[in-house]
Amino acid sequence: MANKTVKSPMPGTFYRRPDPESEPYVDEGDEISTGDVVGLVEVMKSFHEIKSQDAGTVSRFLVESEEAVDAGQDLLELE
Repeated sequence: MANKTVKSPMPGTFYRRPDPESEPYVDEGDEISTGDVVGLVEVMKSFHEIKSQDAGTVSRFLVESEEAVDAGQDLLELE
């Protein structure tokens, strides 16, 4: 099966969890479905949910939490 990626739809700061005290939305090895929230991108104090367009297993994150990302940048890889 070919690997797929989840991309950021906008530039901003990527977060893996909804707040510092919460668990991450997903971890490496987790099974996800189409439409599952995998993280947030913050732009000017506004947070936008990033949803997977595909189902699969999260094989690895390609960016760290709180890292700046560009529109169209790959955030994580699915297998």
